[in-house]
Amino acid sequence: MQKFNILKSVPAYLPIVNVDTDMIIPKQFLKTIKRTGLGKNLFFEMRYDDKGKELSDFILNQNPFNNSKILITGKNFGCGSSREHAPWALLDFGITCVISPSFADIFYSNCFKNGILPIILDQEKIKELSEYANRKEKISVDLKVEKIIYGNNEIKFKIDSFKRKCLLEGLDDIALSLKKSDKIESFEKNLKNKKPWIFND
Repeated sequence: MQKFNILKSVPAYLPIVNVDTDMIIPKQFLKTIKRTGLGKNLFFEMRYDDKGKELSDFILNQNPFNNSKILITGKNFGCGSSREHAPWALLDFGITCVISPSFADIFYSNCFKNGILPIILDQEKIKELSEYANRKEKISVDLKVEKIIYGNNEIKFKIDSFKRKCLLEGLDDIALSLKKSDKIESFEKNLKNKKPWIFND
């Protein structure tokens, strides 16, 4: 998992509430167990017409938003089924930060496990940031100091200290387990000495 520190990007503004995971990545694309290749199908039903042609009025099909790393959206983002493919698709598209007034709990947790920073802000702050999106101006997200910097202004946000540490150090669940490999090996060695019959070497 990539380390998250400072992110600068023109944000894309998608002012839709209750965006569920089926809207983020429709069910027909859930057959893969790979985390790559899903970006082209992100928001599939909103991005393409019936013939698979990009719809020019959808925000992520427009320049420079097709290269945005930050998505600003409406409340209750990521609701619906708990498919981990949703953050995979966002990440594969290039989005590593989502800013919303609220998130569905499972989606929020899955973001951290996949290297995406979800930030909760009140509606007034969302409105201020959306103006920068409309003007196609960059904003900066600094996770280390927990600040969003836009123009001469800044917004403080708060992230759970453990989740923040994992993003800053690029630690997913597997990497967290591997950090304890010495203790795991020591436990197995002691167990093998005490109960060798349970090992099939």
